[in-house]
Amino acid sequence: MSFFNFHTSGHLLFGSGAVTRLGEHARRLEIEKILVITDPVLKQAGLADRVIDPLQAAGIRTEVFDGGEPEPSLQVADAAAGAAREAGVKAVLGLGGGSNLDISKAAAAILSHGGSAVDYMGVDTVPGPICPLIAIPTTAGTGSEVSQAVILTDEQAGLKLAGQSDYFRPALALVDPELTLTCPSKVTADSGIDALTHAIEAYTNVDYREFPARLKQGEVSPFDGNHPLGDALAEKAIELIGQNLRRAVREPENLQAREGMALAATLAGMAFSTCGVAVVHALEYPIGAALHISHGEGNGQLLPFVMRYNMPFCQERIARVGQLLGAEVAGISAEQAAHRSIEEVTQLRRDIGIAQRLRDFGVTEDMLEDFSRKSYTIKRLMRINPRVPTQQELLGILQEAF
Repeated sequence: MSFFNFHTSGHLLFGSGAVTRLGEHARRLEIEKILVITDPVLKQAGLADRVIDPLQAAGIRTEVFDGGEPEPSLQVADAAAGAAREAGVKAVLGLGGGSNLDISKAAAAILSHGGSAVDYMGVDTVPGPICPLIAIPTTAGTGSEVSQAVILTDEQAGLKLAGQSDYFRPALALVDPELTLTCPSKVTADSGIDALTHAIEAYTNVDYREFPARLKQGEVSPFDGNHPLGDALAEKAIELIGQNLRRAVREPENLQAREGMALAATLAGMAFSTCGVAVVHALEYPIGAALHISHGEGNGQLLPFVMRYNMPFCQERIARVGQLLGAEVAGISAEQAAHRSIEEVTQLRRDIGIAQRLRDFGVTEDMLEDFSRKSYTIKRLMRINPRVPTQQELLGILQEAF
């Protein structure tokens, strides 16, 4: 028999203005003092005050660590944990994009169980429950507020590392689309295409009934492959992105578009954190670590090329992606519809300003071999992909994307 699992954050509060309810929900978690982990940009923009004020109104003391950074390193997570210890807090709140939320997850694990961030990279390395963790996204993309994943950069190795444990899932995910209204168009685009990548990979990965045969005896996977609940979440996320991403980029103050994208990102996060992400992410990790590009834009650049590689193994699902995005596929074959779907994704990323080629990031052709080698070592992402690639095939994808 085959089974699938589903987990998400302990509590999800979603809606415009939800941040005003933060204090009462934090009190329910019996929080008395909390460290707010954010970055200088959000602090300067006043978004940190948007969460501190309701906390303090509820009688909760706050300390702030504003050392968050894009594509964060292991060292930043260690520093955040050190700040938490020094402040004497027993709870953590992450405010920002996926980078700040990932720092917060790692810091909460260190605060609860000791060690350093590198100790919690890998699968199921967190030994038990962590201190109360609240995640409040200010972008619509990563889904980190509901996921079990932490992505940090090992700067010495030039590689992004992943930690995956259900103990990383926040006790409270508070998603207030109003907090994304000040998100710059470039960040909106990068985050939005990241959410689309999450949803498409979750939807097109190997079926959960087939996946166990790919595991060696004793192997543990953080993912199960696609399953009916994940399908429902991913399909709705793709549909919402097709309806709202262009508008959110072009009309930053359009709250309806922001609400649609915030919901899409959260749904995609719920889907991928049980169904999995795959080759797009595996290829992006070494590229992002080497060139310090946005994770979302890197994923978005690679996405249509990986879809084309996977198409023979999940043609109908790729065709369905195009339909959900709004492409006209009536009256044509599944193969034609799948090609049209890839064209739709390509056009969407063009419309929102995502780089079209790897060379646009500063990638040179002599880097591709090393990128394919490093990607190929990420076995958890290779085996969940509908088509299990060789290193040479990964190199072929990169060459096509170059």
